[in-house]
Amino acid sequence: MRYPLHVAMALLLAACGGTPLPDAGERYALLIRNATVIDGSGKRPYTGSILIGGDTIAYVGRDALTGFEADTVIDARGRVVAPGFIDPHAHGDPFRTPGFDNFRRMGVTTIVLGMDGSSPGAEDPVAYSRRLDSLDTGISVLRMVGHGTIRALCEADTLCMQASIRRHIGAGVIGLSTGIEYHPGYLADADELAAIARPVAEAGLPVASHVRSEDTDRILESVMELIEQGRRSGARVHVSHLKLVFGEDPAQTRPVLDALTSTGATADVYPYIASYTGIGIVFPEWALPPNEYAAVLKSRRGELAAYLRDRVNRRKGPAATLFGTAPYAGRTLAQVADSLGKPFEEVLMEDIGPFGASAAYFVMDQAVMERILLHPSVVVSSDGSPTMLHPRGYGSFARIIREHVLEKRQLSLEAAIRKMSGQTADILGLSDRGYLRTGMRADVLLFDPAEVRDRATFTAPFRTAVGFDDVWVSGRRSP
Repeated sequence: MRYPLHVAMALLLAACGGTPLPDAGERYALLIRNATVIDGSGKRPYTGSILIGGDTIAYVGRDALTGFEADTVIDARGRVVAPGFIDPHAHGDPFRTPGFDNFRRMGVTTIVLGMDGSSPGAEDPVAYSRRLDSLDTGISVLRMVGHGTIRALCEADTLCMQASIRRHIGAGVIGLSTGIEYHPGYLADADELAAIARPVAEAGLPVASHVRSEDTDRILESVMELIEQGRRSGARVHVSHLKLVFGEDPAQTRPVLDALTSTGATADVYPYIASYTGIGIVFPEWALPPNEYAAVLKSRRGELAAYLRDRVNRRKGPAATLFGTAPYAGRTLAQVADSLGKPFEEVLMEDIGPFGASAAYFVMDQAVMERILLHPSVVVSSDGSPTMLHPRGYGSFARIIREHVLEKRQLSLEAAIRKMSGQTADILGLSDRGYLRTGMRADVLLFDPAEVRDRATFTAPFRTAVGFDDVWVSGRRSP
C-alpha cells in the first residue's frame, strides 16, 4: 500500500523507536489525555494521548503531552479513543440525508455508496462528483461505480463499459461494485466480468460483489466466480455481506472461508440474521427482465407458482418474510396471505410481482453468521441506510461491541475495532484513515464501551445507537 509522504515518515519513525513529539509551541484544536488508545491495528490498548491540529492527527502515543496547549482539552480516563469506523457497504442518498446521522451515531465516520452494482451519476461522473463534493455531509462519503448501472447505460458493450469505468475512476470512485444476483448483473458471463475488472485492476482498486447466489448450496461456486474474476483481471476481490442462506451448521462455512484464506479474497458481514432487499430475490431469473413478466405469468403460471412456493418454503416459509414497504409494511407474507384469503404464492404473483415490494428475510442462522464474523478475512458492514426498514442501518457497529465484545466475548475490543476501521481501510486501499497514527485524518471516536448500545429493532428500525457522543470527522466535532 502506498502512503502519503508525511504518513510514511511517521510510520518509519514509529518503527524506529516511537512517534516524535510535535511542536509544543503551537496551539492545537484538541488534546485528549489519559485515554485507552486502540489504534485500529489490532494491537493491545495502552494509556496515552492524542493531539489534533486542523483535520490531521498531530500525535498519538504514550506521552502525557504536558505543556501542550489546545482549544479543547479532555481528560479521557476510563474511556477509549479509537479511529472512526468505516462502513464498506452502505446505502443512501446524500442529497436527501447529507448528515447521515444514523451512521455517525454508531461511530461510523466514512461510508461507501454505489454498492450491489447500482450507482448514481453514470451519465456524467465528474459533474456528479462535483455536486457531491459541494455537500456538507456529516461524515465522509466515498463511492464505487456499479456494473449494473453502466451495463444498462452502455447496452452491455464491453469497450463502452471499460471506458465508463475509467471515467468514474478519474472522477474519484474507489472501486467497482457488482450485483450478480440482480438484473442486469446476472446476465454477465465470465468474459464480461473479467473485462470490466481490468480497468479497476490497473488503478489498484477492488471489486466488491453481491455474488450470484447466497444460498448454501451455491455460495461456494458464487464466491469462486468472483475469485476467478479477480484472477483473470488482476483485481482484488471482496464479497459483500457474506452469508449462507439456509445454512444451519457453522461447519458449512468452512469451504467458503477456506477459499478466502487461500486466495487472499476478503468479505464483510452485518450482525443480523435477516437480510433486506427487493422481493424479486424469490422469483426465478426466467420471470425477470429481459423477460416480460406478464407473458411469463400467462404462459408459465403453474410453474411459477410451484417455484415460488418451494423457494419461499426453503427460505423458512412465508412467516420469515417481513415487508418493509407499503402497502404491507410491518406484516409478514404469511399475514398478508391470510388477510387476502389466498395462498402466499398467489399473493406474490398477482398482488406484488417481482418489483412490488422490499422485505426483510429471516433466513440466516446465528451460529453460522458468527463463524463468518470471526474469520480473519472478514470485516464489518451495515448494508444499511437512513431510510431502510431494517435495524442494521442504525445499529450494526454498536451491536458488534455490545453483543460480540461485551456480552458474548467472542472478540476483544481491539480486534472488533480493527474489523471496523484499520482492516477495512486496508481492503479498500484507503491510506489516510482507519488508524490512529500521526499524519492520518482526524477521524476519531471517544467512548465508554460499557455505554454503547444498539437500539434499533425490526419494529422500530430508526432508533439511533447510543454511546458514541464524541465523534470527530476530519478534526471537526460532530453535533
